[in-house]
Amino acid sequence: MTQKTPSPSLFSADLIGPALGDSFRKLDPRTLVRNPVMFTTAAVALLLTLLLPLVEDTGFHLQLVLWLWVTVLFGNFAEAMAEGRGKAQAAALRATKAELTAKKLGPDGEAFETVPAHELKHGDLVLVETFDLIPADGEVIEGVASVNESAITGESAPVIREAGGDRSAVTAGTRVISDYIKVRVTAGPGHGFIDRMIALIEGAERQKTPNEVALTILLVGLTIIFLIAVATVPAFAAYAGGVIPVAILAALLVTLIPTTIAALLSAIGIAGMNRLVRVNVLAKSGRAVEAAGDVDTLLLDKTGTITLGDRQAAAFKPLSGVGLQELVEAACLASLADETPEGRSILVLAREAHGIADLAMPADATIIPFSAQTRLSGIETGGLLIRKGAVDAVVNTVPELRGSPLVEELRRITDEIARAGGTPLAVVRGGRLLGAIYLKDIIKDGMRERFTELRRMGIRTVMITGDNPLTAASIAAEAGVDDFLAQATPEDKLAFIRKEQQGGKLVAMCGDGTNDAPALAQADVGVAMNTGTQAAREAGNMVDLDSDPTKLIEIVGLGKQLLMTRGALTTFSISNDVAKYFAILPAMFVVLYPSLGALNVMQLSSPESAILSAIIFNALIIPALVPLALKGVRYRPAGAGQLLSRNLAIYGLGGLISPFIGIKLIDLAVSGLGLA
Repeated sequence: MTQKTPSPSLFSADLIGPALGDSFRKLDPRTLVRNPVMFTTAAVALLLTLLLPLVEDTGFHLQLVLWLWVTVLFGNFAEAMAEGRGKAQAAALRATKAELTAKKLGPDGEAFETVPAHELKHGDLVLVETFDLIPADGEVIEGVASVNESAITGESAPVIREAGGDRSAVTAGTRVISDYIKVRVTAGPGHGFIDRMIALIEGAERQKTPNEVALTILLVGLTIIFLIAVATVPAFAAYAGGVIPVAILAALLVTLIPTTIAALLSAIGIAGMNRLVRVNVLAKSGRAVEAAGDVDTLLLDKTGTITLGDRQAAAFKPLSGVGLQELVEAACLASLADETPEGRSILVLAREAHGIADLAMPADATIIPFSAQTRLSGIETGGLLIRKGAVDAVVNTVPELRGSPLVEELRRITDEIARAGGTPLAVVRGGRLLGAIYLKDIIKDGMRERFTELRRMGIRTVMITGDNPLTAASIAAEAGVDDFLAQATPEDKLAFIRKEQQGGKLVAMCGDGTNDAPALAQADVGVAMNTGTQAAREAGNMVDLDSDPTKLIEIVGLGKQLLMTRGALTTFSISNDVAKYFAILPAMFVVLYPSLGALNVMQLSSPESAILSAIIFNALIIPALVPLALKGVRYRPAGAGQLLSRNLAIYGLGGLISPFIGIKLIDLAVSGLGLA
């Protein structure tokens, strides 16, 4: 079972202590200016601090100043808590990186010298042998090895990494546990996969998403509106023959502007990316996380994504007059020297289904290795050729088979295998055709159920494969995808994604091969499998460390959770500001305009108590919402209308009610203690 990246407790001492310190460090104007609303709050607090010696009621004004600074600090605290959780996760990842050494190969590709890993450069060649740690991210260019990647993925089972395939990428800090590989370094010091992952988790490279930018513009607009509204208050007060102190006006402005969501906005975004890390997915940008929440179409590469990647023997199909046992024995003899996954699976099937366990290689056997030219493999023993391979290759290399009725029977069998989505191999012994081996693409466990869940979420699944339409249709039906694209080239994948995007849809793509890289780069959400090539991992904007294509269910759920959390807290914040407006203004101006007494439904003690209570409530509501911002609103698959209704009912209504209750309770405490 995959071990997820550990997540520290929400309010552990290890998080709170550093977050409190960061709250003060973030008072730096160069940091605050990135959040215009909180920058405005800090500017108001600084202004009132400077004016403090000039006011008469120093005690009341001092309380306003203190609570305004507390509001800024609480906003900084929310962001620092989110960053702190990320830094704790990054520290766990950093612990996986030791001070590595590398066996750097010379120009001849054979002799090597041992050097520190941090001295390796892009393009260097290194030798990694049994029990060596891989010193840098790279591509396998020679050899095949079993690699323990548990330090990165948490998965204890080793994986195969080999040259020339879609499983050639290796990651620094993982360990070779058998054989050897030669690796070409693809990332210089400080720019490896883990380095980028650590930097992204810590938020060092995190940019605001379009949604955040739009929301920031909205918050700035509301701040300007309330600034204009508050600026007109002195005129109304003068008309009634009164004067409103500057401190009261400044505090009123901070109370009404959307400080709540402004304080939590960064924390929501950072926490969203951190939640992905906890399910072993690296998001390279917050934009990708947001886009995942609105995905309409999911494209999945078949081989290695939907299927296990290696075909396995599923059945032996003898011809008329040929015994099943005879076919199985010949297929095993032809596969004894075949080290491919398909060849090994033939021996496994023969042993488990037909009881052939102790078949030994004949002493006089000559091995006929597989080649792309002959498309055959087997042995020659005692002058007898035993071979297996592609049907046409077998028929064409045995002249006596031409025109034989057995060939027609074989083609009927192999056509049935192809229609079932399999790949047939013919078996011949000494010029006598025996039958076919049915090789089958194995669908990964739980695929159909997971695709059904994606369908309930409103996501259409499309399998992309280079197979012929018959094979593709069979595998698509077995896996449970909604549609498929057969005989697809990289250009076809790219064209399909662009067509969907032109129709206004957001597209996610899961893939692992170099041929998937263009599509991964074009997709709105490109999820590269960690077992895939370096090109695929570089092209995608997410990397799934577990290489599970159905992980998109979690990715989409977390994306929707991020959007819902931001929407919920924005709804709460705006309705909260509206409620505060109608809660405190009547109490503040009832002395100047007695007719407003009818609107003072809360019966606040005094104008001073009203504004101080509102400022205190405004500060305390921020830390109260920090757990929700970090954990996120729980996502349940439902229609947009139902989610909107739920959002308004809980957070809109909650935002309207909470200020009336909270401000009244604080007013009772403030007046009871004689603070205003």
